[in-house]
Amino acid sequence: MVASDRVTRADVLHAIKEYDRLGPERFFSEHGFAPTTTYELAWEEHRYPPKAILGTAYEFATGERLGSSDFEGGKTGAVRVLGQLGFTVQEKRRPARKSAT
Repeated sequence: MVASDRVTRADVLHAIKEYDRLGPERFFSEHGFAPTTTYELAWEEHRYPPKAILGTAYEFATGERLGSSDFEGGKTGAVRVLGQLGFTVQEKRRPARKSAT
């Protein structure tokens, strides 16, 4: 498990900046994660994949690279740790369906 005592808020912000700099596809390719399916980290009117951001923040903090299968992403994993660090993580918004007319 990624413990919040190994990752700081600054590490998470560094990972967010990296995501913004690289864009989603390159970020996932370079850091070994995939898009989020259930939750999203909300920061400055943008949405980010919490597990990928936390895993990358952990890599920045410790120099150790984690794979997606090395820790949980849900409420007991990345969502909880990011919440402890003061970030807002919420269920992923579903795209609105277009009504048939």
